[in-house]
Amino acid sequence: MNSRIKLLFIFCLLFVICFSLPALDLGLTLFQNAGLSDSGFRYSGSLVPRVSGLIGEDSDYYASAGLEVAYQDELSVIPELLRTEFSYRSSALAVKAGRMYHSDPLGFIASGLFDGARVSYDSSLGSFYAGAWYTGLLYKKRVNIEITDNDYANDYFAPNRMIAGLGWEHLSLGGMLSASAAFLGQFDLSGVDALHSQYLAGKVAVPVNALSHDLGGYFDLIQLGACFELIEQSEKFGTGFAAELGVGFLPPISLNSRLSLLARYASGVNDGNAFAFLPVTTIGQGNILGAKLSGITMVSLDYTAQLNNTLSAGISSSYFIRNDKNTFNAYPLSGGSSDGFYLGNEFFAKLLWSPYSDIYANLGMGIFLPAMGDAAPKADSSWRVELNVILLLY
Repeated sequence: MNSRIKLLFIFCLLFVICFSLPALDLGLTLFQNAGLSDSGFRYSGSLVPRVSGLIGEDSDYYASAGLEVAYQDELSVIPELLRTEFSYRSSALAVKAGRMYHSDPLGFIASGLFDGARVSYDSSLGSFYAGAWYTGLLYKKRVNIEITDNDYANDYFAPNRMIAGLGWEHLSLGGMLSASAAFLGQFDLSGVDALHSQYLAGKVAVPVNALSHDLGGYFDLIQLGACFELIEQSEKFGTGFAAELGVGFLPPISLNSRLSLLARYASGVNDGNAFAFLPVTTIGQGNILGAKLSGITMVSLDYTAQLNNTLSAGISSSYFIRNDKNTFNAYPLSGGSSDGFYLGNEFFAKLLWSPYSDIYANLGMGIFLPAMGDAAPKADSSWRVELNVILLLY
């Protein structure tokens, strides 16, 4: 039996053991998603049981699993172990082990479920943590690691990699801002043209009223973040850089609403540098285009409004620019060459409805228009309509 399958079996066994522990808190959630787009119809439905409880006075556990039925051209059934972790806390020290959620300060370098352990310590100087995680037992579409060509292999399991990290965060630094920083290392264990990378990332968020009371009534938050990356593969070395800027604005109207500006930049392949910025996990930029954050710039404007106690709506506009002519070659370029840099604009609207705390529905629709750019102005538009429904059954 494959060693990774054996380890996954052990994780599943731990999930079963949780049901034999006292003081259980059980739950069952149904996730459903249906979408129609220019590429066809797709559907997925997941049933997720969960169990949590206390172990003594200082420890607790949480375990969840999912069974997904999906259809897109063909029917598939996918079992998966989801968040399953054991936690221990004593005063300022906390230890967590198992399959847990972890994210870097920026949220687009290494974010998602990972298997491993994390130790954190809270102090007056902030919260410090150290952790190590393994990716080879995860469902590959859940973690979505796409660093080298070998990572696209048709397999249930994610690529065989290790991630180690040291981090710090302070939610109220000097009473004016929140800040976080982390150093991450990604180590390729495949042994085939292995690519390793290291990241130094940081982010600060400043409430505008802490800077100016004149602006504080309208602007609510400014966020700045950046990441420097070192990359090594087959005796080749390179660097990458990514940054983001976020600004929140509260319109002076009676409707409870918010206008947000988000700009992200990621370096591409330039002369003298063999690598573009390469995140560990691919977080698609945009709702329709879903571009990998390598060699592109995205500027997005998003407006959301709370219409009443159960209904809210939003609309966004996102423009995409490639930063060089070598890195990004997906849709709308589809592998073809182009002298243009402006990929086009995406428009997306959503309607969220939650009449009760255990029912949540999200209707979204959008379109990406290459005609609004010069990279591939004659490419076909891409569109999608989707409905997501979440039901807390128990």
